[in-house]
Amino acid sequence: MKEITVAELFAGVGGFRIGLEKASVSYRTIWANQWEPGKTRQYAFECYDQHFGPSLTNSNEDIAIAKRDCPKVDLLVGGFPCQDYSVAHSGDAKGIEGKKGVLWWYINDILKARRPKYVLLENVDRLLKSPSKQRGRDFGVILRCLYDLGYYAEWRVINAAEYGYPQRRRRTFIFAARKRTTWYRTVLNMGSDNPRRILFKDGFFADQFKVTKGEGLVREYDLKVKSDGTDYADLVDFSDSFAAAFENTGFMLNGKVYTSTTTPYKHKQMVLGDILESDGVDEKYFLGSNLEKWQYMKGAKRIERTAANGHSYVFSEGPIAFPDPSDRPSRTMLTSESSTNRSTHIVEDPKTGNLRFLTPVECERLNGFPDGWTDTGMPEKFRYFCMGNALVVPLITRMGKQLLTITAKD
Repeated sequence: MKEITVAELFAGVGGFRIGLEKASVSYRTIWANQWEPGKTRQYAFECYDQHFGPSLTNSNEDIAIAKRDCPKVDLLVGGFPCQDYSVAHSGDAKGIEGKKGVLWWYINDILKARRPKYVLLENVDRLLKSPSKQRGRDFGVILRCLYDLGYYAEWRVINAAEYGYPQRRRRTFIFAARKRTTWYRTVLNMGSDNPRRILFKDGFFADQFKVTKGEGLVREYDLKVKSDGTDYADLVDFSDSFAAAFENTGFMLNGKVYTSTTTPYKHKQMVLGDILESDGVDEKYFLGSNLEKWQYMKGAKRIERTAANGHSYVFSEGPIAFPDPSDRPSRTMLTSESSTNRSTHIVEDPKTGNLRFLTPVECERLNGFPDGWTDTGMPEKFRYFCMGNALVVPLITRMGKQLLTITAKD
């Protein structure tokens, strides 16, 4: 099979790489970058390097610097934060620049310089609706950048639990294909007259993540022309005025955007109980005498408070299941999983019936990582943090299999 070279940005502990390599030996990651701002010890990078290195091709420096070293590859992958993607004119030359430190613009710089055939990115689901005062602008800026660089783009918000995995984790995935690839020509033939075919049946995500063939509204947007019929002057003008209601599924082809709501077919679900260690865990993971404290944190509340300006208000929050039910997929795991926090999972231990925290191994299983993947010398607290940041690996394996069918035709 033909080799597919990969560069992995914001690599974390290697979720994209594990997922792709499980899909096929054809994927060969030749460069990866991981940098945790503000951390003296780079534990995530050390974990990545222990599993996949050590190698001079594994970069551990700020992406603002590391971007120049990214090689030319077939596929660029990475999970990046949801930030403010607004743009502005730069100085007297009237060039265009993104807000400094915003990671999308470093991805954009790499795409300009290296022009990979394919791109696969991951972000939180709220990306489609940010910022709150100009809904859809940030995602629109990303799509407009991809259009300007000559890419077709497709996205899907995927909840891992809806496709058979044990965690309710919703993430936005973006796939892009450059002009002159076979896939670009394929969607050009499919999508110009019948966008529903891509949205519901034959798009990149539709094969591995099947949906019901609904007849829901398909919204259409133009990334080149304003609603008043005039062209956007430049990316700054676009950023200042574009807004859209992006649904959980959509694609962009030649500057035209089509988006609709899709509903997954029902799949047999894994549940939280399926990944719990059943043969006994260390005593340190049990709640002990803190039961009442946790019951209060997890319970419903209505508390009268007074703001700094003297204004009185009622703070309220609903209950969280306590303990977390083992007969359904878990709630989304956060980076705060190891802390005393109401979002922390509390489960009934299968062996003793007593209440306890999830173990690091169980957190790895929730994301589809091999047992002990983060047991590389990092503090246990950071093992939880890494899994709260990670993606669900089997989703990437499914996308990797789909990409194989595409690249085979190039």
